[in-house]
Amino acid sequence: MTSLSFARAAAVPTYDRVAGQSAALVIRGYSTSFGVASRLLAEPVRTHVRNIYALVRIADEIVDDPSAGFDTVERADQLDRLEDDTLRAIRLGRSSNLVVHAFATTARACGIGTDLIEPFFSSMRTDLHVTQHDAASLQRYVYGSAEVVGLMCLRAFLTAEPAGSGAGSGAGYEELADGARRLGAAFQKVNFLRDLAEDHDQLGRTYFPGTPVEDFTDQQRDTILDDIEADLAAAAAVIPLLPAGSRRAVTAAHALFAELAGRLRATPAEQIRRERVSVPSLVKARLLARALLGRRSR
Repeated sequence: MTSLSFARAAAVPTYDRVAGQSAALVIRGYSTSFGVASRLLAEPVRTHVRNIYALVRIADEIVDDPSAGFDTVERADQLDRLEDDTLRAIRLGRSSNLVVHAFATTARACGIGTDLIEPFFSSMRTDLHVTQHDAASLQRYVYGSAEVVGLMCLRAFLTAEPAGSGAGSGAGYEELADGARRLGAAFQKVNFLRDLAEDHDQLGRTYFPGTPVEDFTDQQRDTILDDIEADLAAAAAVIPLLPAGSRRAVTAAHALFAELAGRLRATPAEQIRRERVSVPSLVKARLLARALLGRRSR
């Protein structure tokens, strides 16, 4: 570490640093793939993105935890308190909840406001009482649960390496926002398809409209994947415009989900109904290495 790097690290307050470490621990505990991909981000973006995803993961855990006795009323109360604490921490700059504090630190630094936070918590509440979606409710849900997360991350990318810094293409938030939303939507819908059986059998939810899980067909699978691949293609078009310090990590994440989408298309619908499809570790490693090498070749 250079003396300049050390000085910058030392300038981070201890509580902020510990909060960021707690967020990183949450990510490592829940998502190996995301944890590895996030290492390709330059700092301070890496910390900001981990802080965002840690809060998302905690909220998701509240609504998805299958523990007996943890009823809907209690889940709703915990979600309300988490949102209240988050908004208060952003106003005051402090929370006794380390993950909330980490997120608030990022939100204050990157300009993440209620326009993104409130739709997220609204979608999380939807999971407490909606078990089947129509096209309109699914669109609202995906926006709040995934697209706004993509926009939060975009705020982090651009705050760390703003337009005109010489580190990126000079593209601004408005130019990149649709791609960020489409990438978040693609990730969410791939997860819905991968977790089709678990969501239906354990959580009692069906996300895709007009798609009865008991009679899931190859044609329905392909229709869903056509939509996902359109989102992935739209997102891929803007990845080269991202700041250089974020580009390779987003490339890696895109590649991982595109690979998973391809494997889902090659898997019979009846099998998707019974089993969770995944990308083998060796394939993940190859895709991450390719993204890393691609970044270095620029």
